[in-house]
Amino acid sequence: MITLQGVSVKYRLLEERKRSFQAYVINYVKGKRVAVQTLWGLREVSLNVSKGESLGIIGPNGAGKSTLLKVVSGVIKPAEGEVNVSGKAAPLIELAAGFDDELTGRENIFLNASILGFSRREIEERFDRIVDFSELRDFVDTPLKHYSSGMIARLGFSVATEVDPDILIVDEVLAVGDGRFKRKSKDRILEFKNRGVIILFVSHDMESVRNLCNKVLWLDHGKARMVGEPEKVIAEYEKEMASADAVRTL
Repeated sequence: MITLQGVSVKYRLLEERKRSFQAYVINYVKGKRVAVQTLWGLREVSLNVSKGESLGIIGPNGAGKSTLLKVVSGVIKPAEGEVNVSGKAAPLIELAAGFDDELTGRENIFLNASILGFSRREIEERFDRIVDFSELRDFVDTPLKHYSSGMIARLGFSVATEVDPDILIVDEVLAVGDGRFKRKSKDRILEFKNRGVIILFVSHDMESVRNLCNKVLWLDHGKARMVGEPEKVIAEYEKEMASADAVRTL
C-alpha cells in the first residue's frame, strides 16, 4: 500500500547565474548573499493506492510527475508531509542508472542486478531470461559505450523487471525501443498488473494510461488537480490542454 499525506517537495534555485564556480566560491567567501528562488516540485499532495490498483499519473512537463515517483521510491525526501510505502518496490525511472559504459552488457547485468539485491546465483539463474527479453544476445559481450540509448533502456528494463515486486513504478518506459519491444514491455507490465502488483505509471500517452490504469491522478504545477476514473480525468485534462493550445496559437 502507498499513502501520501500532505506531501510537499521544494527545490532551491539560484536566481542569477555566476560566470563560473570559482566566481560563486569567491562571492560566498566574501559573504555576498546569493539570491535563491524556491520552487515547489510537489505541493500538499495526498494519495492512497492499494494492492491491485494501477494509478496513471498525467500532466504537462514540469507538473511534478517524476518527482512524485522519486518520493515514493525513496530517492527524494519530502520537505513536508508523510510517505508510507509497504512492500517491495521496483522503480523503472532511470533505466541506465547503475550501468557502467566501460563494462560489457554481460558485466552490467551482474552489476545492475546486484544493486537491485540479487545474489550472484540468482543473477546466473535469470541471466538467459534477461538477455532473451532484451533481444541483445549478439551484443551481450560488447561494451555499453557502443550501445544506443534504446539498447541501454532495453537492457535496463529487462534487468529491473526480473524483480518480483509488490509495487512497480514506471516513468515513460514504453517510450523507448521499437514498436515490437514497446508491446513486449507493455505485456510484461500487464503481467504484473494481473498478479495484483500496485503500478504507478507516468506517461504522456493517454491510450496507454487508459489501457493500463484503473485510476488517474492529474498533476499541475506540483498540485493534485483531479483524481478519479481514467476516462473522466483524461477527458478534463485533454480539454484543458486543447484550450491552452488554442490560446497559444492566437
